[in-house]
Amino acid sequence: MRLNEIPFNGARPVDGYGPGFFRVGGEVIHGAVLVTARGAQAWGGYDDAGPLLALAGEIDVLLVGTGRTIAHPPAALRDKLDAVGIGVEPMASDAAARTYNVLLSEGRRIAAALLPVD
Repeated sequence: MRLNEIPFNGARPVDGYGPGFFRVGGEVIHGAVLVTARGAQAWGGYDDAGPLLALAGEIDVLLVGTGRTIAHPPAALRDKLDAVGIGVEPMASDAAARTYNVLLSEGRRIAAALLPVD
């Protein structure tokens, strides 16, 4: 089997997750996390819209990892993000992390806001 190295051009992919944590570029972050090409930071969940809105103009799509199963983020949050031109794609957190990594490797303007899988 041939393995190909995936270039992330200095960005840090999501390289693991487990009950209550994510590992991004080797760093473990407990709880919810916001991951961008610039790095990762703890995120306060749906009530913490500020860091997401601050990405306006930097990203086109925000993948929202909703935990173990897919669910719709609150309408008020979706409306705020839409108002600043950020598309929202909800999916289960594991799928969101994998999708983020693929799109990041393609150089897309992407971010992921991930709720932990408990």
